[in-house]
Amino acid sequence: MPIISIRIDDELKKKMDELSYINWSEVMRRKIEEVIEEEERKKKRGKDYKRIAEASIKSYEFFLNYGGKKSEEVIREWRDKNWQL
Repeated sequence: MPIISIRIDDELKKKMDELSYINWSEVMRRKIEEVIEEEERKKKRGKDYKRIAEASIKSYEFFLNYGGKKSEEVIREWRDKNWQL
């Protein structure tokens, strides 16, 4: 089995030493596996063009419903009105 090493700061090492009953190698192996699995899922999934199109349509509808204002402008107006109540 190959060996890898990582560098951590002194404070983190001190905390790890205080929890010496934890198998840190196993923690790292599991986390590495999780990251790899997530990245592989992303590659398989690719871009969800249907969701992108739906979001684009909703964004445009919002734009039309609020007089062509940007969402940031509308949110700012809502916040300002609530502060004036």
